[in-house]
Amino acid sequence: MRLEPIAAPSLGRRVLPPALAIAATFVVAALLAMIAGGNPFAVFGLILEGAFGSKFAILETLNSATPLIFTGLAIAVAFRAKLWNIGAEAQLYAGAVITVVLGTGALSLPAPLMLALCAIAAMLAGALLLLGPALLKTRLGVDEVVTTLLLNFIFLLFVSYLLEGPLKDPMGMGWPKSARLLPEARLPRIVEGLRLHWGFALALIAALAVWVINTRTTLGYEMRAVGQNAEAAGFAGIPVTKVILKTALLSGGLAGLAGFSEVSGLKGSLTLDLSPGFGYTGIVVAMLALLHPLGVVVAALFVAAIFVGADSMSRAAGVPSYLADIMLASALLFMVLAILLTKFRLRRD
Repeated sequence: MRLEPIAAPSLGRRVLPPALAIAATFVVAALLAMIAGGNPFAVFGLILEGAFGSKFAILETLNSATPLIFTGLAIAVAFRAKLWNIGAEAQLYAGAVITVVLGTGALSLPAPLMLALCAIAAMLAGALLLLGPALLKTRLGVDEVVTTLLLNFIFLLFVSYLLEGPLKDPMGMGWPKSARLLPEARLPRIVEGLRLHWGFALALIAALAVWVINTRTTLGYEMRAVGQNAEAAGFAGIPVTKVILKTALLSGGLAGLAGFSEVSGLKGSLTLDLSPGFGYTGIVVAMLALLHPLGVVVAALFVAAIFVGADSMSRAAGVPSYLADIMLASALLFMVLAILLTKFRLRRD
């Protein structure tokens, strides 16, 4: 048996494997729920109720989806050009660090200007952090999977140093955290009294902007061409190195916005546990969305709903909330297989 590429997959070929991947994910989750002693239908019902059963639950799901939209977009942009960015976690923290530096008193500006400046600076910080691995890839042929992955650990150690040193809040009673942002540097709430903030609207705008770039601009065409065949793209006159560097700047900037959104909109200060793995979960989101920017929004809501609903389900049904992690891992594995089956068919020699 061998894999044979499919030149032009049909609509059914593009839709059926991903749908089966999602179905297989729920089958695996149902079996695990039964092993844990729960009723699968009751478990899924509780997850759904915990994620969408009330106004508070809906807003919490949207709130949890916000950083996943940013990191999912960052991964989708990079992967489409075959730039394997595994460092969105570090880029998120880079955006958060610069937001804290500017938003805790370094500048005194009106709120609109302060927020715009912090957002732009966060994008630049994330972009520059990915630019290094992109240059190593294009100039020296260094594998960006290794460099971006290792940068996650290096930058987290750097953040730990900052929180124990230059950025440590003198009024924090010894806890490793930064001072709180000034009110002018805080994103306002969409619904007063609840945690959903305007970072969610910014994430939706970012998704729409990436879709426009992908489908309506020369850069989007060049990124697709480089991702499909970099050698052929170069032969056709596309500046492959410049396209990869532009892709890196856009991808890192989107991940940096996730850090700005979390600090400015939700947390108000920087801590080492700002992200529970948004950068890595963004890979799952992007793959579930098949790298489509608008699909990233749907996939992020799906993943956020699982996480938010799983907490409620665990308390009500007595099934461990780790079921959510297993569902996401299964979804990623099945979706990778689905993508393979979308582009290739099995042939007997």
